[in-house]
Amino acid sequence: MKPIDIALALAVAVIWGVGFVLTRFAIDEMSATLMTTLRFGITALPCLFLPRPNLSWTLIAATGWLLVAQFLAQTYGMAYGVPPGLTAVIVQSQALFTVAFAALFLRELPTRLQVLGIAIAMCGLLMICFTVGYDFSVYAFALSMTAPVSFALSNLLLRRAQNVPMLSLFAWISLMALVPLVPFLLLVDGPSVTWHSLTHLSSGVVASVLALALLGTTLGYWIWGRLLQNYSAAQVVPFALLVPFFGAGASSIVFGETFGPLRLSGMIVVVLGIAVMLLSRRPPPLVEVA
Repeated sequence: MKPIDIALALAVAVIWGVGFVLTRFAIDEMSATLMTTLRFGITALPCLFLPRPNLSWTLIAATGWLLVAQFLAQTYGMAYGVPPGLTAVIVQSQALFTVAFAALFLRELPTRLQVLGIAIAMCGLLMICFTVGYDFSVYAFALSMTAPVSFALSNLLLRRAQNVPMLSLFAWISLMALVPLVPFLLLVDGPSVTWHSLTHLSSGVVASVLALALLGTTLGYWIWGRLLQNYSAAQVVPFALLVPFFGAGASSIVFGETFGPLRLSGMIVVVLGIAVMLLSRRPPPLVEVA
């Protein structure tokens, strides 16, 4: 990967890592459904002046609904007690699903060095995971585990969106995400509760939602989509393994989370795994190998 693209991938990891802390802060004043709806509602606003990309409605809608599943799962999981640090670990396990799905559906064969790097990084994530308190239900954990699968499938759909403006694409994806989100919000929360929440938000929560929408979704996924257009999934998705690293650091600053030797060692192992993957060349398509 080019140095500028590596820097962009690292920037996305920072944005998404801090996003878990902002999410935890926001759902203290609003429901997970309302926060997710506001997030996609804000990112859909550019549809007012950006044309729809030359893609099928099916692809746009499917990507949007997968992102809805991802964000609802991870946000509800946090609302039901899954800590932000562990949520980041769970969500970024999408790297394994993405590489596996890419090999299965897109015929992309990861190199041995990339597989080694992923294995090293995942060992680091497990070390981090073992240091987080498990003060949540089995239901919350199972719900959170649907997020990485949805994330991985949306990664593959983004690979099919070639030669389209990413800003326009994600604006229209966000618009399609509102199709199931708005009825679900009115059904689960109800109009009166939703209105009361909207009219009693603090300025800090408003700022958090804006940051999640504009930075975490619009900017973050714009960069992520461009990277997936130019590189294989096995080259791009490993950078998401750094998200828990930055998320844990932000959580330490905001919530005073402390780190023991095991968690710190896990972070170092994650960085080592990313370094191994950067040494790997782009994997050849499976048909070429055959």
